[in-house]
Amino acid sequence: MTRFIHDQFAKQYLTEIFTPYGKVEVSQDIISEKRQIDVLFTPFSNPENIEKLGLLGKMGTYANSIVFEPFRNPVDRSEIRSCMGKLFDIHANLERQAKRNNTRINENQLPFLWILTPTASEEIFKGVDLSLEYQTWGKGVYLLDEVSRTGIIVIHQLPSTPETLFLRVLGRGKVQRKAVEELEALANNNPQLENVIQLVHDLIAMLSARQQKEKDIDQDDQELIMKLSEMYQELLEQIKEEKRQEGIHQGREEGEKRERRAMAESILQVRFGKVDDDLEQVIDKIITLNREEFTPLLLQLSREELLGRFQED
Repeated sequence: MTRFIHDQFAKQYLTEIFTPYGKVEVSQDIISEKRQIDVLFTPFSNPENIEKLGLLGKMGTYANSIVFEPFRNPVDRSEIRSCMGKLFDIHANLERQAKRNNTRINENQLPFLWILTPTASEEIFKGVDLSLEYQTWGKGVYLLDEVSRTGIIVIHQLPSTPETLFLRVLGRGKVQRKAVEELEALANNNPQLENVIQLVHDLIAMLSARQQKEKDIDQDDQELIMKLSEMYQELLEQIKEEKRQEGIHQGREEGEKRERRAMAESILQVRFGKVDDDLEQVIDKIITLNREEFTPLLLQLSREELLGRFQED
């Protein structure tokens, strides 16, 4: 369950980060099998200011479209093969379409796969030539052969620089906590990161609920909950103070309402897979409560209990 929570966070995080720069598709079905890719990003032509994302922005524009497969735990060879198998299915579909249209597809038009893993064993990279990676990309980036169109990012090997910040947020343990601290400082002058901070709050809520129900949550997640909670509270107080000083009372109320709705929708989507009309009605009523009241209800009540409680009101 904890791994699922982090997987959902990673998908939403990459979606928020890349949306200003192109088309982002999450959990896309592969026609040939009942399998899904995590995130497919198709950048706009010459996306403006994507260099602000550092190494992640460079990865996002490495090809016409990019597949991201983030892992919470160290990836193994079987998982790498599975990701590459999904990529090759996409390639095969595109090549069949081109053949039907009597056209030829250029290699550069085929999606490129980035696998994101916190750490990786040396065994995985036996036989990989690292010279190109270190000269062009730097430590922690591994490009496989040209035919496979696959790269692996070992997040904990990346240097701790602004260039790698948006990738290190997807690490774990000390690496992730340090990245969160850096993100906090960066967010003060970057309105684009407000939605990312909201995702961070959602992650806190879901991990906290997991901690209350289960005693086996790992030490990394316990420490992450503390750091994210501290970070979010500081940012929330800062935002409230700025809005108070500007005298935007109505704007503040509308902003907080949007925040509550976005959080409620995110939690319900993670728990139940889809927010239908019935759950939309629940959201309309539950966000009239304050965050401390409605968060436990969203996390603890079943779908039937939510509908029963708030449809009766």
